[in-house]
Amino acid sequence: MDGGLLLWLTSFFLLIALIALVVFQLMCLADLEFDYINPYDSASRINSVVLPEFIVEGVLCFLFLISGHWAMFLLCVPYLYYNVKLYNQRQHLVDVTEIFNQLHKERRGA
Repeated sequence: MDGGLLLWLTSFFLLIALIALVVFQLMCLADLEFDYINPYDSASRINSVVLPEFIVEGVLCFLFLISGHWAMFLLCVPYLYYNVKLYNQRQHLVDVTEIFNQLHKERRGA
């Protein structure tokens, strides 16, 4: 099997995993907004997938770096920097007591 094809398939499935994690988080926020779920459950579900999201994105960025796909690597670096910054400042988790105040901000993705 060609190395380029293997890289493409790996990056494709990693991107699908990232999209699935983000959609799951948005569904949890939508359920919270419509009162289908309480804030504690919503925050715990979202917080359980934040770190795997960061790891998958870091692996994808590293994969582009070692394979020499510089354009894709340079597109991934700002998001990776943002994730590392959030993690180091301990702002990557959703707070149960502030989830309603942050609901609009979290759903926008800013």
